[in-house]
Amino acid sequence: MLRTPGAWTFLLPGFAARQPFAMLTISIVLLVQHTTGSYGAAGAAAAVTGVSMALFAPYGGRLADRYGQRAVLLPGVLVHAVSGLALTALALAHAPLWALFAAAVPTGASVPQIGPMVRARWGVKLKDSPLMTTAAAFESVTDELTFVVGPLLATALCTAVDPAAGLVTEAALTLLGGLLFAARKSTQPPAGGAGGPARAARASALRVPGVRVLVVAFLGIGSVFGGMQVSLAAFTEAIGEPGLNGVLYGVFAAGNMLSGLVCGAVAWRVLPHRRLVVGYAALALAASGLWAAHSALLLGGLGLLVGMCIAPALITGYTLVEGLVPAGARTEAFTWLTGAVALGQAAAVTVAGQLEDRLWGGAGFLVPAGGTALALVTLLALRSRLVTPPRGRTVARGVGHRAPLAVD
Repeated sequence: MLRTPGAWTFLLPGFAARQPFAMLTISIVLLVQHTTGSYGAAGAAAAVTGVSMALFAPYGGRLADRYGQRAVLLPGVLVHAVSGLALTALALAHAPLWALFAAAVPTGASVPQIGPMVRARWGVKLKDSPLMTTAAAFESVTDELTFVVGPLLATALCTAVDPAAGLVTEAALTLLGGLLFAARKSTQPPAGGAGGPARAARASALRVPGVRVLVVAFLGIGSVFGGMQVSLAAFTEAIGEPGLNGVLYGVFAAGNMLSGLVCGAVAWRVLPHRRLVVGYAALALAASGLWAAHSALLLGGLGLLVGMCIAPALITGYTLVEGLVPAGARTEAFTWLTGAVALGQAAAVTVAGQLEDRLWGGAGFLVPAGGTALALVTLLALRSRLVTPPRGRTVARGVGHRAPLAVD
């Protein structure tokens, strides 16, 4: 896969450009908590940013499909950098919370969707190659690596340099990395796909029934990420070992990365929609036991298992997009999925926090269990919508009494 001509020209700048995305939430939390003294205010500002990103990202993806990635990235990274710096200035000036929310909305809405754009470029390079599954696995592992390095870098900057250093660095890296990625024009998908801009204007990835099913599945995956973040912190605090929080979450992320590598190395013969149902059932089963863990060792083992079940579901979902969605709408489709993960994560953080406060320690683990169970029910009920149409065949709709005919 990495020997694909031109791959490195968008992989390296793509990795640099998506790194700041993993720094954004923790940088906002640390800065706002420092200036307000309230974790509630910090979490609310970060949540507004996440929800704004989840709601606006698909429209940015659609514009990228219609007009080209470069046309969306150039103004997008400028808006994001200015909004992020404005949010920083307002926080340092001890502005009221509503002003922070006002700045958080454009900051989240303008987050460049580099991951979906890289996946769309793989689609152009590999087309119907079996290596698309490998590319999906590679991108999943890259995302996990990003979310390991990004928060560590942001935390180090905010604690060792200045509370505002994380968000300022995030804005600067987004601008620089986004401009470098946008400069690689030769590998970006053609604007409007095969049918040009007019065709892309009429098409929407969300009109594809299979994409709507995948959005529900990815909401459930987001509930795992959000529920684990809050509940692991509460669990380690309750047992008097808060330092174990990073270790346990690192084990969870390691399971995700490990299974992603394995999944990309396997030449699958099972159809992707069947793999998704089986893999998601394993994820729901593994998540259902988290709430019953009463020791750090057992929770670490279950967390590793849950992480190992996430990557196959993510990879298979992204692989299905290649067959379900026309080329001119794939960037939008990928942003719907990444936005669904972010939205599910934001909702899970809120609900899990309430459960931890109001019920028993570890009650927040009910959120991943419930979220994946509901998504699994949806997958089982609507799995037929994930079947990709056969390549190279056209189905006539028929006129009057004529029956539809399958033709070469």
